[in-house]
Amino acid sequence: MSKSILSEKEPQMFGHPKGLFYLFFAELWERFSFYGMRALLMLYMVNEIFKALAEKDAAAAAVYASYGSLVYASTVIGGRISDKILGMRSSIFLGGILMSLGHFVLAIENDIAFFLALAFIVVGNGFFKPNISTFVGSLYEDGDRRKDSGFTIFYMGINIGAFASPLLCGWLGETYGWHYGFGLAGLGMLTGLIFFWSGIKNNVFGDRGLPPSKEIYEKKILGIPQKTFIPIVSFLAAPIIAYLLSSYKAIGGGETFLGDKNVVNLLFIAIGIGVLIYLATIIINSSPDERKKLIMAVLITFFMTLFWGFHELSGSIITLFADRNVNLTWLNASQSNALNPIFIILLSIPVSLLWAYLSKKNLNPRTPYKFGLGLVLAGLSFYVLGISSASADENGMVPMSFLFVMYFILSIGELFMSPVGLSKITDLSPKRIVSFMMGVWFLSSAFAFQIVGFISKQLAVESTDANVGGLQTLGLYTDGFVLIAQYSLGAGLLVLLFSPLMKKLMGNVH
Repeated sequence: MSKSILSEKEPQMFGHPKGLFYLFFAELWERFSFYGMRALLMLYMVNEIFKALAEKDAAAAAVYASYGSLVYASTVIGGRISDKILGMRSSIFLGGILMSLGHFVLAIENDIAFFLALAFIVVGNGFFKPNISTFVGSLYEDGDRRKDSGFTIFYMGINIGAFASPLLCGWLGETYGWHYGFGLAGLGMLTGLIFFWSGIKNNVFGDRGLPPSKEIYEKKILGIPQKTFIPIVSFLAAPIIAYLLSSYKAIGGGETFLGDKNVVNLLFIAIGIGVLIYLATIIINSSPDERKKLIMAVLITFFMTLFWGFHELSGSIITLFADRNVNLTWLNASQSNALNPIFIILLSIPVSLLWAYLSKKNLNPRTPYKFGLGLVLAGLSFYVLGISSASADENGMVPMSFLFVMYFILSIGELFMSPVGLSKITDLSPKRIVSFMMGVWFLSSAFAFQIVGFISKQLAVESTDANVGGLQTLGLYTDGFVLIAQYSLGAGLLVLLFSPLMKKLMGNVH
């Protein structure tokens, strides 16, 4: 075996670079903090921040959507700053510190502190999220066959953190107080940083993740080195983002939240139009073969956005449905957010074995078929919740089994789409714009939260009663779930219908 595969200079563990396992635990605890906070966020807003508002559900939906959109959009900016100036190590540290600060500020019972805390998490995630995954890839030489299994190990850490955090933070938050749950999320983030720092101290990363240029890193702006200037600007950006998040009311709508757009909605409409115009220009000026593949890349990104738009309802409307209309046993509403990651953990290996088996039989479906089936499965999962009203008791409470079945089906759909989408974007994009297309892919998750916000506002309950639920909300939610199911099923069947044409657009990309 060549030294490029197993270098004697690189510390190894279980056949992989030792640094992988430090990054594994750093990401596990970062995802613990992120998903622990997310599990509590919607319930906290409805029951505390906006409890005095008649349209508290709509207000919470608007803030949740804006927060989710900005969290994922920030990764595009943070990734570019890392590539050009800071390097991965400094970016990960800066992001982790900002996110820890955000989680701890959430433990302060104050409305201004609440929006400022979300803003710190938005900025911090922008630096942390894109760089830790890139760091994993940098541990392996080009052509190293261990790379795929290394990422599999790494992503298992993501799902372990996403599974454990709603259980622990959800239990603390709903049993002893919201702020205890948020505080535990902050401790999780600090634990992740400690693992990352120990990896650096033990020199398991070698010279990876350092700034791309010492001259640029030390270059002064307004008399301040960029290595210091960027953290200062990042902290100063938090109040601006906090203002955007607090502008949840519809522009020109007075006290009305429904219907019209708020500041963040308008911002993302402008970004979306700009990206589409730029994409159209690139496609027009590309060669015929590149044009076909780019059209397919755009379609894949669109369908993935639609899927995530339905999937991310788990942190908003589905959490409220679980709280108000599900006869919960063993778990509370925030803890139900652990169902998706545990199913991903349990199903990842069986699904990957299925693709391997079908490949041997030359029956492994091409990407368009997998995407179509993923959307169909998402539709079926929401249809399960839609028909749950037939099994409701006199108080409008449905059995928890419907929630289990829904997440089981949705998780299979996720495994049909998410693992293959990212790699196909790189395969379909010309090398000269592959970084831009990766940015578009990350932005798709940001736009997915705009779908989440729109749907959540349509299913908003108008009441200042903290105990709202029962028959009052059951019909609203289940009718909405049936409608979502119809849209997702329709989109999935449309993709399957046109899959032969999409195969031609993809050419030799499987």
